[in-house]
Amino acid sequence: MTHQRPTPYEETRPWGKFRQFTKGDPTTVKVITVTHGKKLSLQSHRLRSEFWRVLQGSVLITLGTTQHRAYAGDEFWIPVGTVHRLEGLGEKNEVLEISFGTFDENDIIRHEDEWGRK
Repeated sequence: MTHQRPTPYEETRPWGKFRQFTKGDPTTVKVITVTHGKKLSLQSHRLRSEFWRVLQGSVLITLGTTQHRAYAGDEFWIPVGTVHRLEGLGEKNEVLEISFGTFDENDIIRHEDEWGRK
């Protein structure tokens, strides 16, 4: 199962503008808050792709074998099966996550986890 990276639609209005990330697609939207110095498990998914947009703070994002220091406004596409992780570097770190495909918390394959989860 593969999902294409969405091309956000942007429209200007008299009051400003909006960016639309999905329309009529099966998606799940979350805002992830990561505490400074903490990190999610190194994980992958079989059933979904993810789009991440850093809302505030600074985070370290691992995608496969590459790490990216990211700040508010930075965006990342995580295809199905890609090993990934999010780590909080700033004091207040929030990342918008839009999942494409079947969303199921049991679809997390943990490759590393400092909290002892499998």
